[in-house]
Amino acid sequence: MDTEAQPTERDRSSRPEPGAVEGRSRFALLTRVTDWLPGGRITLTLFTCLAFLLVLNTFVAQPFQIPSGSMEQGLRIGDRVLVNKLAYGFGAEPRRGDVVVFDGAGYFGDADYIKRVVGVGGDHVVCCDKKGRIEVNGRSVDETAFLYPGDTPSTVPFDVVVPGGRIFVLGDHRSDSSDSRDHLGSPGGGMIPVKKVIGRADWIVWPYAHWTRLTRPAAYARVPAAGAAHG
Repeated sequence: MDTEAQPTERDRSSRPEPGAVEGRSRFALLTRVTDWLPGGRITLTLFTCLAFLLVLNTFVAQPFQIPSGSMEQGLRIGDRVLVNKLAYGFGAEPRRGDVVVFDGAGYFGDADYIKRVVGVGGDHVVCCDKKGRIEVNGRSVDETAFLYPGDTPSTVPFDVVVPGGRIFVLGDHRSDSSDSRDHLGSPGGGMIPVKKVIGRADWIVWPYAHWTRLTRPAAYARVPAAGAAHG
């Protein structure tokens, strides 16, 4: 005779589901943490948000305040841009026309700078052609769409070949910009290593009235690749 006790409905209903036990454990842990923290859940929420912002600022995007008039009229003093720190990840590198933020220590000065990329590794950059325009790989670049009104492309003549892994940068407000032209005789010749680039400025996010996306000027799209310049 089978004398093993059979579970009743009450026995079955009293046994907690595995998922329910795990859920209660997690809830209990959260409760213990919030009870331990001064301010409880509000403090925990603030810590979580701060951790998220720290990760975002370190690896994804970073705000940068425009410190000078060197990139006027597009970027004005006090504007805040959002720097895309993933733009040059996974093997990508700066392209002609990009507005980039870089660490100038050892090259421009002990600070972060924002400039426009005019030449990349291998490019032959000359100023100026017969019409006073900058020439890259034998192609003249019309910069009137972003150059500060009344400025010429450069009052300083130069003829450089950008080394591999570096960029040649200029401010849009050429008469009020310290850039690669001013460091041609310095170590590195005014060329910034790509590894010093923090990221690409993609958006003006403040003030709200100036909110806009920063795009690569079409003028640079017509520049041939280094070594493919026409004669």
